[in-house]
Amino acid sequence: MFTSSDIIHIPYTPDLSEGGIAYACHSLACTYELGDLPADRLRRTAGGVAVELAFRRYLSGQAVPFEVLDSTPFTHPDHYNVALGRHRCEIISYLITRQSQIAQLRRESGSLLKAPALIPVDQFAAEGHRPDDLYLFAFLMGMAAAAQADIKKTISDRQPVFLIHPLPEHWARPSAWVPLEKLALKSESDAPLTVEIGGLNAERTFVAAKLELPPRQRVLVDQTFYSLAYVHVTRLPEARLGLHSPVRGEAYIVPPYDWGNIWIQGEQILLAGWLTHEEYRRKAKVLNAGSPTFQFEHTRTKNLLVPMAELNPLGILLKRVCAWEAKKPRLIPSS
Repeated sequence: MFTSSDIIHIPYTPDLSEGGIAYACHSLACTYELGDLPADRLRRTAGGVAVELAFRRYLSGQAVPFEVLDSTPFTHPDHYNVALGRHRCEIISYLITRQSQIAQLRRESGSLLKAPALIPVDQFAAEGHRPDDLYLFAFLMGMAAAAQADIKKTISDRQPVFLIHPLPEHWARPSAWVPLEKLALKSESDAPLTVEIGGLNAERTFVAAKLELPPRQRVLVDQTFYSLAYVHVTRLPEARLGLHSPVRGEAYIVPPYDWGNIWIQGEQILLAGWLTHEEYRRKAKVLNAGSPTFQFEHTRTKNLLVPMAELNPLGILLKRVCAWEAKKPRLIPSS
């Protein structure tokens, strides 16, 4: 039985946001499964990776042995799962950005017991799971400036942002795999603009390039891209930004209001409990899409649900892993 005393608190540091964003940009170039509200999806991806990085750091700090396993290379590029006691772990994390909920969790972290342990039905039913795989549940408390007014206020307060514009499918997933010849960018801003573009090369390997765009001057890209997934700028442009390659026909224009911020001003990570894949299957009930929950105003997809109180405490699992590793036979070096 999981209780509030079993919650593990991990402080949040900015390098976790940096690591999560780097993965989100790479993933965007290699998978392109954004759907609606791409900045929101990218922010959740970055937050999930930040939690995984923090969890590994916590395990190292507590001297808990763990392994890092390769994940599926084409669906999750450069993504690695943690294994505890040879059991693959999948961390299910929820990004909590509503100020009222963050304040509530500050006062009493046990409030997260009101939240269900949710897993999307299609994610749980995906191939490759074993009955003894572990699901770990976590919550990331942090602010995220999403609306344009909030982004501008965050910038004026000298707080970090990461401004990104995902490109449409015919740029990110072209039907013909040919180089984007004479690729050029042009900024209509009055001041110089630093830009990063990311995509794939001929071998479908992720590549990125950083350019300095003078005002109203066309700048050719030296690096060869076969696809472009996103444009990132270091400040909020006051005018349009254009990309052009004869291969794509007309120039693609990014309006000054069409930049999303995926930087998470994280505060704390709360590690909750765990269940094996088989235990979760036996306990779970179906929650229909559109249902209100603690972590979501309305769920977007159909989920499986297990009450948080029915999870197993993570601290007990980590002690078992340490004890199991200590009993493993050690190789005696030959003399």
